[in-house]
Amino acid sequence: MATDWTFNGTWPYEPKWFDSGDGRMHYIDEGPADGRPVVMAHGNPTWGYLYRNFVEPLTEAGFRAIVPDHLGFGRSDKPDQPELYTIGRHAERFEGLLQSLDLSEATVVGQDWGGPISLYWATQHPDRVRSLFILNTFAHRPRGEVKLPVALRLFRLPGVGETMVKGLHFFVRGFLFNAGIKHKDRLTPDVKKAYLAPHPTWASRTPILVFPREIPEGPQGEVSDLTAGIEAGLQKHFRDKPVQIVWAMKDIAFTPEMIDELWLDTFPGADVMRLEDAGHYLQEDAHERIVPALIDFLER
Repeated sequence: MATDWTFNGTWPYEPKWFDSGDGRMHYIDEGPADGRPVVMAHGNPTWGYLYRNFVEPLTEAGFRAIVPDHLGFGRSDKPDQPELYTIGRHAERFEGLLQSLDLSEATVVGQDWGGPISLYWATQHPDRVRSLFILNTFAHRPRGEVKLPVALRLFRLPGVGETMVKGLHFFVRGFLFNAGIKHKDRLTPDVKKAYLAPHPTWASRTPILVFPREIPEGPQGEVSDLTAGIEAGLQKHFRDKPVQIVWAMKDIAFTPEMIDELWLDTFPGADVMRLEDAGHYLQEDAHERIVPALIDFLER
């Protein structure tokens, strides 16, 4: 039976497509064509659906809502080739998609891996970006050894990670549906279907597994070098632009210490909104507080 990609009308948006060269990427582009663009980037193992509660309020306020699915996620193609899912490749494809839209005066909203992936585009094209709205993420060279939660350490082990992530679908069922969200009542049957639908098979879950294996262990390495470049670009181009940080304080992956140690070091003047009862997927736990804050930020 064909998948209902609206999930009972909870994602009623027309799909759009971009040929990245590595595969076709899905995105939505809603609201007035001349509205100021708001680009929202998801992480692992979610997709654009994570921002479903953002789209209508933004477009009703006159903004243009653009939500891409990274290759391997959502409705985008899912080639079973791990080398396509490095952070550098994701960042280059995201840049290609956004450049094809010829945006200006954009606001970038990034969370989880969507942070460095979207901020790479922002730092490569600062003339196109007006402001940044940062949700639990990182875009910095690690200051020391990176301490990972036990589950993420297990995902990185050869064989064990394949069994847990590709076999048991544990990243979705264990982290997204449990440890990553505080308000479990929001995970209705339609919402769970929406997060399970993109990765029904072992092979389709390859991109989910690559992300935890890309987490840098410390200051050295390919991803650390990439994020160091992004960090330098943020300091150079965005310290005089509007930045707001919204942080879930119950995130087991991105801890509260990261606000002061990383983000306020980069942006000393940024406004910070702390969500005391929200977990890693704060767009699920606290959208009713984040969306008004985002619209207020845009209108200011």
